[in-house]
Amino acid sequence: MTFALSVPDAKTREEHRPLWMGFEREWYELRYPDVAELMVQHGYEDSYLFYEEVGCHRGHSPNRYFDEIWYKQAYPEVRRGLLERRWKSGFAHYCDVGYTHLAPHWLFDEAAYRRRYVTLTDHYLAQRGFYNGYDHYLSYGEQHGFVAGPFCDVRLLRAMAHRYGEWFGPEGLLASWLVLPAHIADAAPASWYFDPAWYVQTYPQVQEAIAAGDYGNALHHYLTNPTPEAFNPSPWFDEAYYRETSPDILPSLGGEGLRNGYEHFVRFGAHEGRSPIEGVDLRRYKQLPLVWFDCDGGVFDSPFARFVAEKNGQATAAGIDEPALVEDQTRQLFRDEAALYLPLLARQKLDFRVRGVPDVSVIMVVHDQIDLTLQALASLRGGYKGAIELILVDSGSRDETTGLEDLVEGAIILRHKVNIGYLLGCNEALAHVTAPAVLYLNNDVRLYPEALHHALRRLYRAETTGAVAARLVRTNMQLQEAGSIIWRDGATYGYRRQDDPNTPEASFTRDVDYGSAAFLLVKTGLLRRLGGYDTRYWPAYFEDTDLCVRLQKIGARIVYEPLAMVEHLEFGSSGQSGSHKLIQRHWKVFAQQHLEFLRHQQPQHIRNALLGRERRRPERQRVLLIEDRIPLRGLGSGYVRSNDIVRALVALDYHVTVFPVMREQLPAFLLYRDFPEEVELAFDQDMSTLPAFLEERAGYYDLLWVGRTHNMARLLPVLNEASRFLTHCGSVMDTEVVAAPRALLQQAVTGLLPDGTPAPTRTAEEQEHALDALLAEELQSAHYCRQIIAVTEHDARLIQRAGYVNVMVLGHSMVPAPTPRPYAERRDILFLGAFHNVQSPNYDSMMWFVEEVLPYLNALPDDVCLHIAGYVHPSVDMTALGQHHRVEILGAVDDLATLFDRYRVFVAPTRFAGGLPFKVQEAAARGVPMVVTEILREEVGWDAGDTLLSAPAEDPRAFASEVERLYNDEALWQRLRQSALKAVQKDTDPEHFRQGLQQIVKASLN
Repeated sequence: MTFALSVPDAKTREEHRPLWMGFEREWYELRYPDVAELMVQHGYEDSYLFYEEVGCHRGHSPNRYFDEIWYKQAYPEVRRGLLERRWKSGFAHYCDVGYTHLAPHWLFDEAAYRRRYVTLTDHYLAQRGFYNGYDHYLSYGEQHGFVAGPFCDVRLLRAMAHRYGEWFGPEGLLASWLVLPAHIADAAPASWYFDPAWYVQTYPQVQEAIAAGDYGNALHHYLTNPTPEAFNPSPWFDEAYYRETSPDILPSLGGEGLRNGYEHFVRFGAHEGRSPIEGVDLRRYKQLPLVWFDCDGGVFDSPFARFVAEKNGQATAAGIDEPALVEDQTRQLFRDEAALYLPLLARQKLDFRVRGVPDVSVIMVVHDQIDLTLQALASLRGGYKGAIELILVDSGSRDETTGLEDLVEGAIILRHKVNIGYLLGCNEALAHVTAPAVLYLNNDVRLYPEALHHALRRLYRAETTGAVAARLVRTNMQLQEAGSIIWRDGATYGYRRQDDPNTPEASFTRDVDYGSAAFLLVKTGLLRRLGGYDTRYWPAYFEDTDLCVRLQKIGARIVYEPLAMVEHLEFGSSGQSGSHKLIQRHWKVFAQQHLEFLRHQQPQHIRNALLGRERRRPERQRVLLIEDRIPLRGLGSGYVRSNDIVRALVALDYHVTVFPVMREQLPAFLLYRDFPEEVELAFDQDMSTLPAFLEERAGYYDLLWVGRTHNMARLLPVLNEASRFLTHCGSVMDTEVVAAPRALLQQAVTGLLPDGTPAPTRTAEEQEHALDALLAEELQSAHYCRQIIAVTEHDARLIQRAGYVNVMVLGHSMVPAPTPRPYAERRDILFLGAFHNVQSPNYDSMMWFVEEVLPYLNALPDDVCLHIAGYVHPSVDMTALGQHHRVEILGAVDDLATLFDRYRVFVAPTRFAGGLPFKVQEAAARGVPMVVTEILREEVGWDAGDTLLSAPAEDPRAFASEVERLYNDEALWQRLRQSALKAVQKDTDPEHFRQGLQQIVKASLN
C-alpha cells in the first residue's frame, strides 16, 4: 500500500516506490495492539482503511520508517498545518512537501544526509529514480556504506546483526533495527554517540517508560523525550558540564533551536574538540596522529566517537606506542610462510626463460634454505613480467637446493661443492651477465609489487645514476634502511632504522651514500669497469658499501628509490653467528681504504642523520615550502599554482620539503600522486610542530618559501624566534592574491562586513583610504622576506603602494590540452572551483548564478544543467544549490580531461575576486569556451567577444543571454575556443614560468 506523492518524473514514480511511502500492515497491527479492538468497534475490516480514516488522526505511523508523533513535535509548521486542516496527518504532510527537506524519523536527518553527500542534488536523485535522500539511503546508501546519521553506525549495526542474526532480515540493517524488541536493541550500541545499556541502568524510569509502551527502546527515549536536557547519553558526556563550559551555545538551545547541549556537541563540538566531560581533553586527543588519521579517513565520525570506541576496546589506543612486533616471532613467521611455497612450486616451475635480450640479470648466491630461495624467486617473478636473466650460484648446498632445475626453469645455475661465500659467487656470476643492469638480490627477501620495475625506471632516469637502492623493511614491519649513511669513521647507518616504513623521511627519492646489496641494482658496464666486488671483503660485509663508494669515485650516483620496497629477513642468508667479528674486521679495512672519501662525511651521531641522508651536490639547494595544506591540485584556490611551483623547483634541481600549516586530512598514500618523487612531504607536521621541526633541521635549508600572506602573519612569531635555525636562509612570501581589493568589492556586492554587520557607504576618497588601511594590515608581516611575490602586475603595484619595492611577479604555468569532443556532441554547463567556506567567491558566484541567472536561461532546453565540480570542504552546506532542478554537484573530480570533454560552456560568474583567475585559464587550456564576469575578464586581460564572452556581475539577464548565445552558436563557439587556446598558451608558458621562478629564487638567495 502506498500514498500519493508529488515527484517530477512520472516514469520514475511508476517504476519505484520508496520504502518509507508504504503501509506495513503486519508492523502496524503489532505496533498498535489496540487497533484490532478499535477496528471492531468502528466497523473496519481492513487495517489500512482504518489507518487512513482513524489511525492517522490518533498519531499512528503507517510504517516503521516514519514517526508520526516525533515528526509533529519536531516541526511547528507541521502542527500549524494540521490545526488548519491543510493535511490530515504528519505523514500526509511529509508525502506532500516535507519529504524534500524534513527528517521523517529521529534516526535520519534529510538535510544532514544531503550536506554530507554533496552530489545528492535534486537533479541527481530524480535522474536516478530516488524521491529524496531517505529513499536513497534505504534502497542504496546503506548497502554501500553511506552514513545515515550520528546515531546510526552501519558497522555497529552489522556487528549487532552478526550477534543477533535471527532478528535481522533481508530488508536491511536499519529496517531490522527499527523493529527490534527493546532488550535486543539496548543490548549493544547502534552508535558510539549513545550507550543504551548504561542509559537504562542509570535512569530506571526509562526502563519503566519502555515497558509501558511509551518508547520503543533507550535511544528512542533519549532522542524524543520532552526533557532532553535532563538525561546524559553516555558516561562520556555531561549535559550540565557542557553547558557550563560552552556558554556560547546557550542562545541556540531550546525553542526551535537545538534540542539540548548534546545535539550541539554531536553536530559541532565533537569535531571542534570541545570537552564533553570533566577530565577529557578532546582537543588534545584529536591532535594525536592515529586519531586524526582514523577520523579523516572515515573510520570514525569524530574524535569523540573514536575516544568512546577506544574506551570500549574497539579502537587502537591512540598516542601510546603499540608494542613492537617481537622480531624473533616475525622472523619465524617469515620462514614459515616461505615453507608454504614448496608444495605449490613443486607442481609448476618458476619460469625465467629469456627470449631475446634480458632487461636485467639477477644474481643470487644461495647456500641451502630452499624455502627462502623459492619465496624470493616467486616474489621476483610475480612482481615483474619482463625478461629476467636469473643467475643462481649454489654455494655448496646440501638440501633440496641441489635440485633447483626441477623447480626453476631457464635459470643459469653455477654449482660449487663447497661454500665459496657471497662475494666470490657474485663475481663469478658477473661473467655470465648479458643484461645492461645487474640486480644483486638476497634469497632472504620478498619483493613488494613492481619493486624491480620502479628500480629499473629510476636507474635509467639519468645517465649519471650508477646504482639504485631499495626501501628495506624488516619482518617486524620496521625500516631496515631508507638508503644508508656512511659516517666519517667508516661505520654505517640505515637511515630511519626502526621507524615506520611510510614515514615522510623515507618516502622520497634522493642520492645516498650506499644501499644494501640485499637489493642493489647496478649498471652492468660500471660493474665490469670496477671488476665487481673487491675480494679483500671476502666472504661478505662492507663489499656493497665499498662498491657504492667506488662507483661514486668514478662519477656515478647511488639513488634511493622508495617505490622499490623489499621485505628482508636480516641475516637470513648467513645467520648472525660470526657476523659481528667479520663486520668489525671489514669496517677497519673499509675505513683505511677510503680515507679521502670519509673525511668529507658527517661524524657518527644520530643527530647528523638528516645531513647525512643525502649526498648533497654543491650546486643543489634546499627549499622549505610552507602552505596552508599539502597543495594538491584538486583543492583549487591557488593550490594548483603552489603545486606547479613545487614541480618547477624540482625541475630546476632544488630539493623541496613541503610543510603544511594545517595537518593533512587525507591518508598519506593519496598525497604522493600529485608530486614528483623527489619531493619530501611533511604530511605528519603542522604549525604546532614547526618550531621543533626547524630546530631539528637547523642550517638545513637555503630558502624559506611561505605561500599566502595570512600564513606569514601566522608564522611570523615562530620564524622570529627560530631565526637562529634559519641562518643564511633566504625567504619568500608568495601572496597568491592581494586580498584587500577583493574584500572591499565583497563588501560592496554583499553589503556586509566580515562580521555580518552592514557595510558602510563610502565616497571614492574614503574607498581609497580604506584600501590603504587594508593593504597595510594585510602586508604587515611582509618585512620579514627578501622577496614578495605577486601573481599579477596589478597586485605587484598594490604591494608597492603599501611601501614594498622588493616585488616580483609569478603567474600560472599551464600546457594547453584541448579536449577533442566536437561541439555537437557536448552538452550542459560546467563550473569548476573549490568551496573552502561559504564566504568564498566561488560559493557566492554559484549562489548568484543559480538564484539570479538560471531563471533567465529560457532559450536552452529544460534538460540542460549546470554541473558544479570541485573540492567541497565538509563545513560547506551545498544543499541550497543542489535543490535546483537544473543543478548537479559532482564534488572533487580527478580526471579533468574527461570532465572538460563533455561540456559545451564553462561559466565563471565571480562577483568579487583578486589575483589571476586560474579557472578561466584552465577552461581555455581545455578548449571549453566560457562566459565570465567583467571583473574576471579584466583580471585575465582578454578581449570580450574575441577570446571569451563577458557580462557585468550585477546584470544576471545579460550573463544568461551570453550563456545562451555561446551555447547555441557553433561558429562563435569554435572562434572563441581557438582564440582562447592561443591566449592561454602565450600567458602561461611553462618555460617562462620556470625562468621567472629561477630569477625569484636567485634574488632571494643573494
